[in-house]
Parts: sequence; structure tokens; C-alpha cells
Amino acid sequence: MDDAVTTRTRVAADGGLTTGAVARLLGVAPTTLRSWDRRYGIGPASREGGRHRRWTSADIGLLECMCGLTSAGMPPAEAARAALAAAASRTADPVRAEPPPTPAGSTRHPRVPGALLVGRARQERRGLARAAVRLDAQAMDELLAAVIDRYGLLAAWNEIIMPTLHAVGRKWERTGERYVEVEHLLSWHVSSALRRLATGRPAAPGRGVSLLACTPGESHTLALEALAAGLAQQGLPVRMFGAALPVEAVVEAVRRIGPTAVVLWSQSRTTANRALVARVESIEWGVRGARSRPVVLVAGPGWSGPLPSGARHLAGLAEALDVLATVSGR
Repeated sequence: MDDAVTTRTRVAADGGLTTGAVARLLGVAPTTLRSWDRRYGIGPASREGGRHRRWTSADIGLLECMCGLTSAGMPPAEAARAALAAAASRTADPVRAEPPPTPAGSTRHPRVPGALLVGRARQERRGLARAAVRLDAQAMDELLAAVIDRYGLLAAWNEIIMPTLHAVGRKWERTGERYVEVEHLLSWHVSSALRRLATGRPAAPGRGVSLLACTPGESHTLALEALAAGLAQQGLPVRMFGAALPVEAVVEAVRRIGPTAVVLWSQSRTTANRALVARVESIEWGVRGARSRPVVLVAGPGWSGPLPSGARHLAGLAEALDVLATVSGR
């Protein structure tokens, strides 16, 4: 069943949704909804005990109209007037009511103009996509923190964050440069959420260090940042070097740190450096007779075809966390 139909059914059954639930549905910060209510009269028709907001299906329809117009570039005050006028027209004559005007230069979407098509996504995924299209920084921060807290990093990453990032990428590919600002802003806020998570817990003593780096020329870091956050959550020590680390810098870092594992990320075949994998595998440290070498792991879609002997391709975040937890405990 479509998420929107499920939500509408739940609204009718429960007598309305709370402000927090509506905010997650639409990808708007709760403070934004309260501001729209206070400033423009875009608020719930009824309140429990005169105080608590309960949003009905009609209220949510009005909000969707408001979100669509502001996403398409209309100033909030003007969008509120247009949305309220359209609602009044539907109430007066629901058969002949005209939809609200579409801002110049935009195209009409059957539900919310500019909304990302994320398929049969859960409610939080749709909310994050809408917040990204709206360039609503506060809403993205609140939604990301909420889904990570509610579902855990692994489920939030696999089921909400990554599909939304992919949806943004597909939107950009179909429309040229139009949505590149959406992708950049969403990526920044995802990165910020992951870094906050990664600094939340000190590393446990006696565990081996995992060194994470992108191959030379590779600039995509978010998957490695998710891995760093997941390791930090487990109290496993990690050194995250980020994008496009030069070969000699990788070698020097491995020699100085002596990690138990090295993960090299490549997003495309052009950055999958097999010579670097072989070189890192050959690095040794420690006293004579008790020399150590790192376990070398590769990750990302760029690694296809045969790998140097001993290297292992990690299939995803869950496998990477499991493997590194095991290696770190040796």
C-alpha cells in the first residue's frame, strides 16, 4: 500500500497527527510548522484541549500545497496566501476549484512540485527527500538525527539515507545541473550527522586500529564516513583520512599507525588502484621475528574483477562492521 494512503488512513483513524509526525511526513522542521501557523494561519483546524495540535487530512493537504509552492521558489507569505485561497475555493466549489498557481519557470508535479521520487520508501525517507529539495537545513538535521536514533545507524543508512542520496543523484542526472545544490547540501548534512555520531564514544583500549581512506583521485567519502561512525559507536579505534589520499601518504600512514586493517574505498573503476592494494599488503612493521602486516580490505562499486592475493571486497556497511570488529579484536 502506498505510504500516503497509509498515512491518510491513520490520520482518519487517530483523529489527526501530531506536529512531529506531520513534520517527519513532509520533511519540514516542527518549528517551521509552528511558524507557518503563527505567521500565516497555516495550522491545524482543531487542538486537543485547546492546546495540542492535531493535524487532519485537510490540514496536511494544505501543508503539502504550501510545501510544494515554496519548494518551487514562491516566497512563504505568497505561498501561504495561494494555498489558503485554493483551500477556500475547494471548500466553496470542490468540483470546479482551480489548483494554486505555479511559479514561473517551474513544472507542476501531481503531488508536491520538486518532490524526489524515492519509490516505495518509508515515511522518513520521503520526509528527508522533501527537506532536501526545499534546502531546509534544520529539517534535514532533525530528520537525520531522528532516524539514526530510532532505527540505528545501519538501518538508517541502508533504508533511508542511501536511497535518498541515490534519488537525488538520479534527479540530478535527469535534469542536468538543476538539482546539484540539493545533492551538495544533503551530502553535507549527512556527513555532519555521521561525524557527530563518530565523536560520541571513546575507543576501547586494546583494540586494533582500522585505517580508512579513499584511493587517489576518489572524492566520494560518505560511505567511509558511515563506516567510521559505525566503528566509533562500537568503541573500535579508527583513523579516517577521507578523500583522494595520495599513494605515498597512504603508505606513510600505514607505517606510522600500524593498523590491523586498511579499508580502501573506490567509487568508480578509474580510481580502483590495484597497485596500491598490493603495496599496502606488503608493508611490515614491528621487531624482527614478530613482524605484522595489515589486513587489506577494499570497498565500493569501483572494485570489479580480480583483486591482489589476500585482499577482500566488502559488500556493504553491515559486512564491513562485522569484519572490522573481528579483525580489531585479534
